[in-house]
Amino acid sequence: MPENPSDTPVERPLTGGGSVTRRKLFGTAALGAAVAGGLAAGSVASPARAAAPAAVPTSTQRERAVVIGSGFGGGVTALRLAQAGVSTLVLERGIRWPTGPNANTFSRFANIDNRSSWLTDHAVVGGVVKNWDPYVGVIESVPGNNMTINCGAAYGGGSLMYHGMTLQPTKQHFAQSIPVAAGLYDELNFWAYPMVARMLGISTIPNDILNTDPYKSSRLFRDVAPQAGLQSVPVPLPIDWNFVRGELAGRYTPTYTTSDIAFGVNNGGKRSIDVTYLAAAEATGRVRVATLHVVRDISLDSLKRWVLSVDRIDTGGVVQERKTIIANAVFLNAGSAGTTRLLVKAKAKGLVPNLPDSIGTQWGNNGDRIFAWVGMNGDPGTAQGGPACVGGRDPQATIPYTVIHAGSPVPTNGQKVLTVVGLGIVNPVGTWAYDSAKDDAVLTWPTGADAALQQQIAGKMQQLAQVGGGMMIDTNAQAQSTWHPLGGVPMGSAVDLYGRVAGHRGLYVLDGSRIPGSTGACNPSMTIAALAEHSLATIVRQDVLRVF
Repeated sequence: MPENPSDTPVERPLTGGGSVTRRKLFGTAALGAAVAGGLAAGSVASPARAAAPAAVPTSTQRERAVVIGSGFGGGVTALRLAQAGVSTLVLERGIRWPTGPNANTFSRFANIDNRSSWLTDHAVVGGVVKNWDPYVGVIESVPGNNMTINCGAAYGGGSLMYHGMTLQPTKQHFAQSIPVAAGLYDELNFWAYPMVARMLGISTIPNDILNTDPYKSSRLFRDVAPQAGLQSVPVPLPIDWNFVRGELAGRYTPTYTTSDIAFGVNNGGKRSIDVTYLAAAEATGRVRVATLHVVRDISLDSLKRWVLSVDRIDTGGVVQERKTIIANAVFLNAGSAGTTRLLVKAKAKGLVPNLPDSIGTQWGNNGDRIFAWVGMNGDPGTAQGGPACVGGRDPQATIPYTVIHAGSPVPTNGQKVLTVVGLGIVNPVGTWAYDSAKDDAVLTWPTGADAALQQQIAGKMQQLAQVGGGMMIDTNAQAQSTWHPLGGVPMGSAVDLYGRVAGHRGLYVLDGSRIPGSTGACNPSMTIAALAEHSLATIVRQDVLRVF
């Protein structure tokens, strides 16, 4: 359990007393869908930086290989380097969150507290008005121009908070999203995607669970989707379904069966990166993990060694030590927002000379859009089971997209409401620029950049409402956000097909920042991990003992 996990928050009353207000209803719906895909993970500077003590100790250490971030890319990297005999240090800004049956590890939606948000004094979830003492919670919200990124901050990255959708794009859709890497697909399909599937133990929801009362909402969506021209598809998930059966039998406190998984699954049984790839990496004895380590800058010294400026913080964000870590090789896996911000800063401040001009470009939101389906004809139930286990694809779409149902994480007091998420292929036109006043990089997403895709997704949502009754409400209409940030350090220009930063030996990018904007109308987790597996196979063969 985390240290001091739950300082008592101060709650301000919501408008409308105890009733479910429009704002709270939509906030609940948005949250229920928000974790329907993989999040990025990282170890970079947060906008909230607590004051350091007057005298902070400093230290310097040498490492052969350092992995920054512990999500899908970082977990794969740590394991494969360790298996190749490379002593590796993993830096993670967040903490470990061990779980087990009936644990209280993660914040519950019905009583959100400071475990939910990364070093803020307030909730990052819409419709929740609370204040608390800052804590190293699991979700960071990164504001930008016309787009907010939500990303994971924990050992295991966003794999702790996402619903677990482990979707593989088709060859055609992969090529549309990542044309520069289209030639890799056959190899990825032959061994890398299957490797990830085995490591995560993915499977679709068993019928005995799908047919239970908490999964009425899933069955409702599955049955209505074909009437709206969608091909219903079961969603592969890294779940031990016996934990769900335990909840259904009354042995465990409900969490899967109420979709109360927005901040992590308290009962366990979710094969997230911390208990799969990272556990295997640590078991080799060659991987050391340093949590609560925030990487502020990366630079190149006169001896061509990589130098990391790192703050070791406490759980309130106060700096306890400033470290200089010198490494032969650095593997950036801090997620699209994290890795991009580090490299844009390094380029603007001259910390790493001759970084590629394309750094900070080709960013996209994976086409994310969250809708609340309200007042449908069918009965979605009051407790809606999860994770997001059913979806649909439109074979007639001119721009590929996928629609997924995610259960509401709390009872809706008699309101009929489902959360429905759309995602698809976008043109990666987002850019990042250095802001010297903030000493950070800031995202700009052009207005209407994904308008063509969103028009198609919105049209399909309206079709669902027409055939299934009720109405669809676009919860992102007033403020755009994404849980699937991609790009910023694109393959083919900033890095090669194996993640090597152009012109810089020993510097690698193996996370979602190298994927230009979208992953073939799927959530990104499986493709990030599969590309990392593919890249590490080449890096181990060609670079270990030669470059580092």
